[in-house]
Amino acid sequence: MTTDREVTPTLALAVAVFATSTSAILVRWSAAPSSVAAFYRVLFTTVLVAPVAFARHRGAFARLSPRDLGGATVAGVALAVHFAAWFESLEHTTVAASVTLVQSQPIFVAIGAGLLLGERVGPKTVLGILVAIVGAAVMSVGDAGTASLADATVYGNALALLGAVTVAGYVLAGRSIRQRVPLFPYVTVVYGVCAVALCCLVGVQGHAFAGYPAREWLLFLALAVGPGIVGHTVSNWVLEHLESVVVSVAWLGEPLGATLLAATLLGEYPGAVTVLGALLVIAGVAAVTLERA
Repeated sequence: MTTDREVTPTLALAVAVFATSTSAILVRWSAAPSSVAAFYRVLFTTVLVAPVAFARHRGAFARLSPRDLGGATVAGVALAVHFAAWFESLEHTTVAASVTLVQSQPIFVAIGAGLLLGERVGPKTVLGILVAIVGAAVMSVGDAGTASLADATVYGNALALLGAVTVAGYVLAGRSIRQRVPLFPYVTVVYGVCAVALCCLVGVQGHAFAGYPAREWLLFLALAVGPGIVGHTVSNWVLEHLESVVVSVAWLGEPLGATLLAATLLGEYPGAVTVLGALLVIAGVAAVTLERA
């Protein structure tokens, strides 16, 4: 008989994956420049997280070493590039392609861990990487063959892959720090650095920081609360109750959720070749995730 203790984390994980799946839709609904939407998502998330971090872990901030601060800064900059690249990719390619490609970050974590940290790369990981690469290529060919702006679509796919690479850098940069620093102080520092970096990007691009209609501010807040707080924070809580492999594999449902939402809310249906490529990418990521776990 199933107990509440078994059901609750599972339901929480489903809610977290669904909340994150809405991110691409919210970005598509926004008429603001992609870098502005990314900046306010991170800024509002920081504002929501920081009070909890200071209230519960005030002493942890004082104990941060220069090395940890440096690592958190690198992670924050990498996260800023991730958001900037991925949000921009949604203006040039389909939701299905963008979310699937950016969700391939475990592939790049495995490659980075092997090259930079000397971690073992097993045969299933190598096979998974190769399958995911083929899937990404198939997806780009399919998009290029069906889109009226083929070059722009390939550009969007490339941005999504850049988002995957940089979020993998964020994961690798924070791996050792998270063993010493509680979650909330760590993400507060990282999100703060990320917000500053995105603020600089918005300024360099010459976009306005204010003057947007109320609808845009609601979308910015929804991005922070839904994918930012509910998605990531709940996922970290679930990791305390379920095995990491279960959580990692469950996150492969994000591309499916985002694609279904795009079809329902945006009327955007990916082509057969794009779906085939996406399935190959997800299969490759699953193989890598399962072996590394």
